[in-house]
Amino acid sequence: MSFANLKAIAFDADDTLWVNETLFRDAEIEFCKLMKDFMPAEECNKRLFEMEMKNLPMYGYGIKPFTLSLIEAAIEFSEGRVTNHTITEIIGIGKKMLEAPIELIDGIEETLKYLATKYRLVMATKGDLLDQERKLIKSGLEPYFHHIEIVSDKQPKHYQKLVNHLDIFPGEFLMVGNSIKSDILPVLEIGGHAFHIPFHTTWEHERVSDPVTHPNFMELKEASEMLQIL
Repeated sequence: MSFANLKAIAFDADDTLWVNETLFRDAEIEFCKLMKDFMPAEECNKRLFEMEMKNLPMYGYGIKPFTLSLIEAAIEFSEGRVTNHTITEIIGIGKKMLEAPIELIDGIEETLKYLATKYRLVMATKGDLLDQERKLIKSGLEPYFHHIEIVSDKQPKHYQKLVNHLDIFPGEFLMVGNSIKSDILPVLEIGGHAFHIPFHTTWEHERVSDPVTHPNFMELKEASEMLQIL
């Protein structure tokens, strides 16, 4: 794999720049404890995921859509018997997630600092605009990025639009992320390069079972490996 023509590197945000998914898993555990009088935890988790998938086309990604799904799930799971107090507690779960401190992924700031001297860096993520902007500012990583792209979803057309905006060809573009489904496959489809850096927890919706075999693909253990490769 040659990177001689590489001009821009895009980084996913959640679980690539900073820890995110564990907040959702902890929130699910807390929610299902609130639902313990209505159903077992395993059934609660299963049905909550189904609720999120049902709402995803309308609500999109992020903490606020997730909180709305929690409230709707509580009403449905309890057949309308959930108390106002419990609903208030669920809203509190969402607020706690929004107010959580930003925990950077190990080695990411040093990697960005070096790469920013050689390439145009982009943060390319999906989710709620206000929440992602807030996390970026709190992270202290904003100065390293030439461009910020926050989209409703990550499909090939979204990456092609980003490449066009950067005024480069797909072969001059590299995407770095933790999700094979959202960060890797769509970029490879348009002819770009992709580095996969797995996070220890992956949302079920983002899981892909088939291995990726592509000349423009590389799997890394941590971001700092990029310093030797590039």
